[in-house]
Amino acid sequence: MSDKMTSEGNESIPFYPTHVKTELKVSLIVLGIILLIGIAGLVSPLGIGDQADPMNTPAHVKPEWYFLSLYQLLKFIPKTAGAVIPVLLVGLIIIWPFIDRKPDTSPRYRRIRFIVAAIGVIVIIALTIWGAR
Repeated sequence: MSDKMTSEGNESIPFYPTHVKTELKVSLIVLGIILLIGIAGLVSPLGIGDQADPMNTPAHVKPEWYFLSLYQLLKFIPKTAGAVIPVLLVGLIIIWPFIDRKPDTSPRYRRIRFIVAAIGVIVIIALTIWGAR
């Protein structure tokens, strides 16, 4: 069918034997290069320093800005509490609307919640700025 579509001056190259052989050769060359790099890595492994210790963080390492407050919090409280408390607080924020079902009628309670939320936001901002310095 492809012979009828080509003009008499153009010779087409068949896909099956020619293209498949070329792709097979390229695949074998790439596989050979990968094997050579893998064998070289097994024979002579390179290291850039000491092995990583998850319980000892170097002084020059800092997280991204959105984790700076949690990172700074870990400097003041034990590591286990520093990992568990933020998760519990986020869980409490998520389930709070299902726990508190009564209508909000008193401006006094609204003001107390506003003050607690403002203090929380100020503490997070202060820890973030402190962690950045």
